[in-house]
Amino acid sequence: MKRLVVGISGASGVVYGVRLLEVLRSVPDVETHLILSKGAVVTLGFETDRTAEEVAALADVVHDHADLAAPVSSGSFRVCGMAVVPCSMKSLAQIALSLGDNLLSRAADVTLKERRRLVVVPRETPLHLGHLRHMTALAEMGAVILPPAPSFYHAPQTIMDVVDQTVGKVLDQFDIPHQLFRRWGGHGA
Repeated sequence: MKRLVVGISGASGVVYGVRLLEVLRSVPDVETHLILSKGAVVTLGFETDRTAEEVAALADVVHDHADLAAPVSSGSFRVCGMAVVPCSMKSLAQIALSLGDNLLSRAADVTLKERRRLVVVPRETPLHLGHLRHMTALAEMGAVILPPAPSFYHAPQTIMDVVDQTVGKVLDQFDIPHQLFRRWGGHGA
């Protein structure tokens, strides 16, 4: 059984995190541990018709954002990694600076220190130098920076097709199989 920590921050694009949880519910050998930031709860209300409780029900285990004693705050709690989807610039900076003053940034810091896979999906544009420096710092620490940059070779027909392509790229980082988009196969593919 793989354990995957899913952090959803308050950035626009909470649909990415919700969709990731939806897809992972159908993967029998993955146990999801969810951390919803306070900002994520607010953004859910603006961008979806889902409540925080409905999103929490998609996860196997839910941890309070303020609980710095939760299992995922320790390196001795074995997980395959963590995805922060979407990742606000505030959360990205907290992780890059190893602040650990909330469970999302602490769990991400633990993921990095234990040399486990950390995937952040930053949701901001345009980016200024401070954003880029924090992303560079995270990449230097071993994190994967995976912006939601859609591809169009698979001919997406809906917004969810575009969302699924990014969610599929996140799943690829953890070697979790999926059929969320058609992969590039070369000429005529």
